[in-house]
Amino acid sequence: MPTERLSRRDLLLKCAALGSLTVAPSLGLAESLDGWEEQAGDARKPTPWNELGPFYKRAAPSTAHLRAAGDPGLPVAISGKVFDTRGNIVQGAKLEIWQADHHGRYDLDGYHYRTALVSDQAGKYAFDSVMPGHYPARVCQHVHYIVTAPGHKALTTQLYFATDPVFEGDPVRNYTRDPLILNAELVRPVMLTGDPKEVHAAVNFEIVLERL
Repeated sequence: MPTERLSRRDLLLKCAALGSLTVAPSLGLAESLDGWEEQAGDARKPTPWNELGPFYKRAAPSTAHLRAAGDPGLPVAISGKVFDTRGNIVQGAKLEIWQADHHGRYDLDGYHYRTALVSDQAGKYAFDSVMPGHYPARVCQHVHYIVTAPGHKALTTQLYFATDPVFEGDPVRNYTRDPLILNAELVRPVMLTGDPKEVHAAVNFEIVLERL
């Protein structure tokens, strides 16, 4: 039975219909296609583990700006908070983050698209980047995380994007197309913001650590 291949526009429309893609009020869905989750104190499930991968490097610089001027790819702002499983904010957590560039290449000589952030007094972290590209060894777009905090178990995980064409607009059903994705909770919705000529993506990815 042949598989129907959806166009980029059809994929985004399907994502919007299923809630995998949302659009800011200032940006209409049609325009964006033409151009391109916080309550503390509630018990929370720990963020699922996901494997480290082969491209981790120690001693990444601390920067909230991974995207340099002129870098190709869809700009994306990724942010969230760090909690424990009791729902308490975890401040001072270290988040080591790295990803491929728009073309699916990792910087193995330097630290482009690599950072080490610390959650603030409100447990928040944030950085700007570009949507990572696909590459032959992996099925889906992803961002790597190692998160550590005193009194908590270290977490290795990855962030995935609900708008990834691999999911064909339905990540809940299709996340297993990447054998390394063991839990659909790691696939996060994407919001488009900006105007039709300069669209940016935004993703919220909260981290929940287990206590020792």
